[in-house]
Amino acid sequence: MSGLTGALGLFTVVPVRAAPELRRSDAVAALRWFPLVGAAVGAAAALPAVAVLHWAPRATSVGAVAAIALLALLTRGLHLDGLADTADGLGARAPATEALEIMRRSDIGPFGVLAVVFAVLIDVSALTSLHGGVWRPAAALAVAAATGRVAVVLAAHRRVPAARTSGFGAHVAGSMSPVTLILSTAAVLGAGALLAWSVDASVVGWPVAQAVALAVTTGFRLHTTRRLGGVTGDVFGALVEIGTALTLAGLAVT
Repeated sequence: MSGLTGALGLFTVVPVRAAPELRRSDAVAALRWFPLVGAAVGAAAALPAVAVLHWAPRATSVGAVAAIALLALLTRGLHLDGLADTADGLGARAPATEALEIMRRSDIGPFGVLAVVFAVLIDVSALTSLHGGVWRPAAALAVAAATGRVAVVLAAHRRVPAARTSGFGAHVAGSMSPVTLILSTAAVLGAGALLAWSVDASVVGWPVAQAVALAVTTGFRLHTTRRLGGVTGDVFGALVEIGTALTLAGLAVT
């Protein structure tokens, strides 16, 4: 797989033919494309909100709900599932091995339900609160989705271990060089400023909101690493959802 097709196959519903077994090199290459894929998926998911703003501007909340629902469908709910599992594992206040076992289970507990509900509510309310042209929701959701995914790239830097010996987290943990982290972050923040300018939003406020979201997700990653002994695919999913929600909230208040 190339990095782009691998990212589409791993992180979206796009029907990409996958290799029989995921190799570390494929997973790492896909992760490098993760923010760009997120931006594209976020922009596509926002189209219902754009259409509602154009045809029925009084029903912005309907468009926001449809956009966030479509984003979840386009990503197969992977990141929401990771958020729920991570919340259940951390909420149990159990030793790392037991917390990881809780996260591995297919069921969802009360902490997971609350985490998903709050994340979706923040997404919808923030998207509803955006004011400006009809294309602003598309720009905002693209920026937020890319920011949440670059938080995962940052969490895969060389000093962060994997909490498990198998799974996507184990494949990519410790794989990103400092140069990759800097370039990815600069590209996402620069794209945020450019998209803000394109929709007549705050060219300073949008990147600041992104930077704050990345700072918070980094703090969350430090906590999960200390608590679980490393990162997992579920933690990556939680970072995506937390980063996306915080960025959208920041864009709504700037």
